[in-house]
Amino acid sequence: MSIEFLITSLIVIASPGTGVLYTLAAGLSRGSRASVVAAFGCTVGIVPHMAAAILGVAALLHTSALAFQTFKYLGVAYLLYMAWNTLQQRGALSVEDKQGGAQSVAQVTVTGILINILNPKLSIFFLAFLPQFVRADEAHPLPQMLELSAVFMALTFVVFVGYGLFAAAVRDHVIARPKVLTWMRRSFAAAFVALGAKLATAER
Repeated sequence: MSIEFLITSLIVIASPGTGVLYTLAAGLSRGSRASVVAAFGCTVGIVPHMAAAILGVAALLHTSALAFQTFKYLGVAYLLYMAWNTLQQRGALSVEDKQGGAQSVAQVTVTGILINILNPKLSIFFLAFLPQFVRADEAHPLPQMLELSAVFMALTFVVFVGYGLFAAAVRDHVIARPKVLTWMRRSFAAAFVALGAKLATAER
């Protein structure tokens, strides 16, 4: 494994996107436990894309316009749904006095998984990304690709937890100020809409 892979992975992971946004929202609204759960859900949501890239399924999204468009607009619809829920004081920024119980944990996890699953660009990204760091003379590339995938997911979890715990640390200051919370709710909703619009205009 090269230092270039680690640096490139960290840049990709730390860049603001739907997973980062959701983890921040979970930390602000539900606290540190929920932020860790959200980070876990987003990390698990990467697995299908990694598997698709390794198995070559991502090539279908790259070559089939219908498959890509169908998958893409499912993702757009889900992001718009999250934006609507956020504005309605539900979902990503529904503030709880106590850190959620078992049902809330399950909801946070499932939402985090869906956020990353419903993004076809991730599969295509990994289809182009992983092979670059596999040695050209490697006789059996699958173990190396699995190793790189595992490292990428571990880095994702660590970075997302960092984002989430930071958000949880300032949570009390935010929820104690209703005007700030309203502004943040609108900002997060707008960010989800913007990410949905970016996905809607994405090409294969």
